[in-house]
Amino acid sequence: MAAAGGSGGCWFLALALGVSLLKCLLIPTYHSTDFEVHRNWLAITHNLPVSEWYYEATSEWTLDYPPFFAWFEYALSHVAKYFDQEMLVIQNLNYSSHATVFFQRLSVIFTDILFVYAARECCRCVNGKRPGKELLEKPMFVLAVLLLWNFGLLIVDHIHFQYNGFLFGLMLLSVARLFQKRHLEGALLFAVLLHFKHIYIYVAPAYCVYLLRSYCFTANKADGSLKWSSFSFLRITLLGLIVCLVSALSLGPFAVLGQLPQVISRLFPFKRGLCHAYWAPNFWALYNAVDKTLAVVGIKYKFLDPEKIPKASMTGGLVQEFQHTVLPSVTPLATLICTFISILPSVFCLWFKPQGPRGFLQCLILCALSSFMFGWHVHEKAILLAILPLSLLSVESPKHAGIYLILTTTGHFSLFPLLFTPPGKV
Repeated sequence: MAAAGGSGGCWFLALALGVSLLKCLLIPTYHSTDFEVHRNWLAITHNLPVSEWYYEATSEWTLDYPPFFAWFEYALSHVAKYFDQEMLVIQNLNYSSHATVFFQRLSVIFTDILFVYAARECCRCVNGKRPGKELLEKPMFVLAVLLLWNFGLLIVDHIHFQYNGFLFGLMLLSVARLFQKRHLEGALLFAVLLHFKHIYIYVAPAYCVYLLRSYCFTANKADGSLKWSSFSFLRITLLGLIVCLVSALSLGPFAVLGQLPQVISRLFPFKRGLCHAYWAPNFWALYNAVDKTLAVVGIKYKFLDPEKIPKASMTGGLVQEFQHTVLPSVTPLATLICTFISILPSVFCLWFKPQGPRGFLQCLILCALSSFMFGWHVHEKAILLAILPLSLLSVESPKHAGIYLILTTTGHFSLFPLLFTPPGKV
């Protein structure tokens, strides 16, 4: 066992260093508008007082992530000034000097250290109750490859340009802590994650139900039933304190300034429309396609007046609100209700048919897939929220391995539009 752990450390380090070198080679590649988004956020947080962060609108790419991520950009800006001061000028829109590109790419690679650590902790959670060093290390090695060399993360973070690596690192680390029965630490990590990027609220039901069921209740050992006498008010109080303290630390300064409504309006910009410019392959993409087909058929057979139909409103590649032509138009509330209904079965099973941490992980994946299928303004890269956690199950079960193969093939294929550039750009 000791030998296995020692050699395991060597191959894991080799995998981590190998993918880091690949990321360095991708530094000069194409980057999307998200590169300018984060450069602008560096400039905003570096130059303006906190009271103006969520009001600044010189650029169309306004700050729309939770406060912890804003402070993260603030910290990065104090390193960025040593590379190129001009990137920190708010008025320098679309500024991308070689030093700026180098710094921002390097900052993504550096913060991925947290993802590497989280991947290592997840590998420790893989079922290793099998005789023999080779069998013990095989699932751990496969999981390390699936996580560290994830094709989707390479596209989204190191070509398209974002900071998903360390954010997924926080999520995977919280999952690992729950596997290790370190419930409070797992809850703390997830609470912090929510205040870095609020999209993870979609998987919050899995955390809430699992922590309440497995941490706050002590089940009857004979039949697994729950009684209120086994409920721990101390434990739920500790969980509540964690959530409240993290939220106070993140949102407190803006609450004192009376700016919470402004922050919330930036975090949830519903006017961006039902679908992103590149449609995520979900239910609403099919809904839009059916509406478009019915409109074409209606015009052909003169059931609809072509003068009253908007031209390519859903397919113009723009982020905007639009109305469906034939089918009822979809509201944010409708997508919320559809998402809630779709996650109910998995949450119900997590409560009434608990299967330990692996049952929690299955629920988390289903919550992520439900939000991807029915959420409002879903980005194609949101599929990674299901793919990465599913990696942990795929190395332990042939059934989950088959699901993982299908999901990664279709999910990563849907990310390819992120690699294309406008004509004439490099």
